[in-house]
Amino acid sequence: MNCSFEAFAGRKIPALYETKHNGKEAEFYADLLSHLLKNKLSRKGKLVLNIVSRGKATKNANLQLAREKARHRNKGKAETTNVLFNVLNHRVEPLLNVADYFCWSVQRVLERGEVRYYNFLQDQISLVVDLYDSANYRNSGNYYTPKNPLTAANKL
Repeated sequence: MNCSFEAFAGRKIPALYETKHNGKEAEFYADLLSHLLKNKLSRKGKLVLNIVSRGKATKNANLQLAREKARHRNKGKAETTNVLFNVLNHRVEPLLNVADYFCWSVQRVLERGEVRYYNFLQDQISLVVDLYDSANYRNSGNYYTPKNPLTAANKL
């Protein structure tokens, strides 16, 4: 399939989760989504995000919170992108299963150090950012691309 994929991974570090996200999954989700959106708000045109329905995390107010956080992170650049959120059931939109498989392949690397699924998709995974990977951020960076891929050493 001709597609590309970007992911922002966040570890649920208890102290950080409690202080930064008030111990709420919806706030955690909004924070991660804002990182995905921030560099796309100043592109011209329309951005349609098809999102799998996941309880309170994907309610309209929380998606708008993610957009507001992205605006703030975008450091005052003019917003020229019209962002539209479509919250769907994965049974209605089969392409959401493709995104889920990409997420699963990244999760396998981070949780188990298993790279075979990630390696299969690596050319289509344009970016993975492990937001709270402070050890690698200091050394080699926490941005992973086809030229700097995730490896078994990224296992948490």
